[in-house]
Amino acid sequence: MARLRMPPRGVIKTSTYAVMHFVVAVAVAYALTRNLAVALSIGIVEPLVQTGAYALHERLWARAG
Repeated sequence: MARLRMPPRGVIKTSTYAVMHFVVAVAVAYALTRNLAVALSIGIVEPLVQTGAYALHERLWARAG
């Protein structure tokens, strides 16, 4: 029987961070705009950019340390 391998810890960490960030971004955007469509748009775009920046930040710190 083949065992399923877990993805690397960094992939799991980045993925859970992306989900958390999406929820927070939508909640904050909705609180500020009271417009669900705008909040979802911001919530989709902003965490994608931020998650990429976070992954880059982690790599740079790993190289530095």
